[in-house]
Amino acid sequence: MAQLMGRKVVVVGGSSGIGLGVAAAALERGAELVLVGRSQDKLLQAQRSLGGNGRVKTVTADMTREAEIAAAFAGIGAFDHLVSTAGTPPPGDPIGETDAEMVRRFVDDKLIGAVLVAKHAVRTLTAGGSMTFTSGINKDRPPVPGGAVVSAIAGAFSYFARALALELGPSRVNIVSPGWVDTPMFDELVGEAKAGYFAEMAARLPIGRIAAPRDVAPAYLYAMESEFMTGETIHIDGGQRLI
Repeated sequence: MAQLMGRKVVVVGGSSGIGLGVAAAALERGAELVLVGRSQDKLLQAQRSLGGNGRVKTVTADMTREAEIAAAFAGIGAFDHLVSTAGTPPPGDPIGETDAEMVRRFVDDKLIGAVLVAKHAVRTLTAGGSMTFTSGINKDRPPVPGGAVVSAIAGAFSYFARALALELGPSRVNIVSPGWVDTPMFDELVGEAKAGYFAEMAARLPIGRIAAPRDVAPAYLYAMESEFMTGETIHIDGGQRLI
């Protein structure tokens, strides 16, 4: 617990879903939080839900706009740990029907956004601190058809972390790869069909249920607190890679 006490943790995508779960877990361990996201309304709602007696601040920035990212980190100043869970619903069309512009938007949101976050975060990251990014189960169990693009992008994060770990040492860079997690993104992806999808997957998982954000948050805490781990991908998927 002492490892995060008083440490400044920046959570990109911290207004909802996994990011909010990580923020809540880090706050319980005594961290000072900065939540970064696109929507000021969602950020303020998250801030209110967390409480924290003044230990939670918010910064509005779009991770596809470099000028906003640069301004965000300049304003945040020195910090100890970065967690990025920001994402957007992936394209899911079969490869023969893929919309190139949609793919470009997804690459910008997910991969280029992470590159730009790392570019500007490293300038004020405390030496020996950490960056933790998020990939996902689609690299291991791609949807068929329609999983080629999201699988390629998710898989790229592990190699991104390996290279950055060498470049930025002694600061550490790791990846967390969750399975299905009950977040608002699933509402966007499948809408009213979500309950059926979740019930079917839960019946197949060795764990027997779909994760909530609090179930995967410990993996991010481990990545922040484990001072001898870098360049690694932590899988926390309820056994989804096994089925």
